[in-house]
Amino acid sequence: MASTQDGNDIEALQKKIRATFKTFDYSSDDTVDIRAVGQIFYLLGCIPSQKEIKQFVAGVKDKHMDYVHLEVFLPAMTQVLLENKFPSIPEHALLQAFQILDRDKKGYLDSKELTDYMTKQGDVLTEDEMAGMLKLFAENKDERLYYKDMQRTGQYGNQ
Repeated sequence: MASTQDGNDIEALQKKIRATFKTFDYSSDDTVDIRAVGQIFYLLGCIPSQKEIKQFVAGVKDKHMDYVHLEVFLPAMTQVLLENKFPSIPEHALLQAFQILDRDKKGYLDSKELTDYMTKQGDVLTEDEMAGMLKLFAENKDERLYYKDMQRTGQYGNQ
């Protein structure tokens, strides 16, 4: 019975990986540009460093092109998630980080402010990764990331 449950869990996990991968498969040919891999990690609740993303990409990318095939990506990402290799940041810690960055205690960070933090300090995001993050989390007319709303809707990844 345990093996059936494990099989169902893996199947559900791979379904989630496929769906997330397909979000970035703009050609509908089971490939994504290597620049999307970081965004896929984040959407799946993983928080690797840029170095770790580059190492992962080196292992799964097409040797002659800058894209990744789903058939290679799926087993590699499944293993990453099963091993909890890059665990998500606990929700309370992420909320605390946003509160520290929000010096004026507004309850949000505007997209320019967030972009400055995320692309110039610490383990920086690329422009593509930042654009993807803003598209996901600051999808409103005023281009603000309301971090308290993210907490209520569970948009921090796998908790």
